[in-house]
Amino acid sequence: MWWLLQLPATDKPAYIKHIETLFDTAEMNELAALYSALPLLAFPEAWTLRTAEGIRSNIGTVLEAIMLNNPYPAQHLSEAAWNQLVLKAIFTDKPVGRIIGLDQRANATLAAVLVDYAHERWAAGRTVNPMLWRLVAPFVNETSFNDIKRVWNSEQTIEREAAALACAHANFAPARELLLQDPALKAEIDGDILNWDVITAKLN
Repeated sequence: MWWLLQLPATDKPAYIKHIETLFDTAEMNELAALYSALPLLAFPEAWTLRTAEGIRSNIGTVLEAIMLNNPYPAQHLSEAAWNQLVLKAIFTDKPVGRIIGLDQRANATLAAVLVDYAHERWAAGRTVNPMLWRLVAPFVNETSFNDIKRVWNSEQTIEREAAALACAHANFAPARELLLQDPALKAEIDGDILNWDVITAKLN
């Protein structure tokens, strides 16, 4: 990374060519370093397609370099590419709470896909990552509220907590009313004792 920062950026085509060559010839650890350096590279708009390509990778260290604690994706990716990143993080069981910009880049399209994904998981008798409801919360509607209620009634404490947080951050009145049914959980959320960072820590 330090050496990359010494590369002159006065000639944009030459700079981009040098960086692209590094990506093309890098081995796994070098790729991870390059993707980690994205926020520091000049001409950030030049690396969006390269980042989208990295998201399609099946190399864990490369995916984590792009997804986790990296501000570049939230700042520069298109909605479609951003959604693909979040979905890949959930599919590959990455710590979603370490993705920067989750709340700022939340969108209705992603929420709808995640609800469908939850239905598929449940139909197969599998669990759903509680962090999924963080991304659904701002877009809860009459249909998805039934899913929130299902999680609210879960036997797993962390799932009930995720449902409570989703209700707290929803703009759907019935969801806010549901939260009132558990004053203790509501008090923890109001006092910031329970938040999505706490859920992230419990999951990891």
